[in-house]
Amino acid sequence: MSKGSESVMLGLKLPTDPRWVALVEGNISEVLTDHAWCEQKAASNAISTIVRFPGHTDLVEELTRIAIEEMEHFGMVVEKIKERGWTLGPERKDPYIHDLASFIIKGGSKEAQLVDRLLLAAMIEARSCERFRMLSERIEDEDLKVFYHELMVSEAQHYTTFIGFARRYGGDVDVEARWQAFLAHEAAVIQRYGKKETMHG
Repeated sequence: MSKGSESVMLGLKLPTDPRWVALVEGNISEVLTDHAWCEQKAASNAISTIVRFPGHTDLVEELTRIAIEEMEHFGMVVEKIKERGWTLGPERKDPYIHDLASFIIKGGSKEAQLVDRLLLAAMIEARSCERFRMLSERIEDEDLKVFYHELMVSEAQHYTTFIGFARRYGGDVDVEARWQAFLAHEAAVIQRYGKKETMHG
């Protein structure tokens, strides 16, 4: 997939600076620990969405599958850490996601709350997919090149799932307009990141 076709698919307004890969290669142990906790947070988010919005059985079922898959990814990353003789470090904060979440509208209808939560998840998956693609193409470590290609495919599927459910259960919310606004917000946010050896940093 070319960068151009990927941008169209994901809708991202600003690509990651390729120099970020050099930061990753300079501190792979830190990136893997950060990545592992990103997967754990994704699983937790799927579970908390089920708790808040249990009324749609198909959504509950799909989020259950995603939560399980994200924890499987967590285990896979931990295994990569173990293979290299390292241990999983403490949980890492993710300021990027904190900044993205500031865009969520407080209050409003149940549908609007659900849409924003699903679009936030889709946004995170889109950026993760883009970063995994970059690693799969540019990192010199052949083992991680294959690993991140496999994860890129999974992240793209999750992105599609979250967008699809936002459209299905958005009610009177203009989901497309809200998504475009989210993309513009993310483009402003991501300009401040890509400067640290973390998955979103």
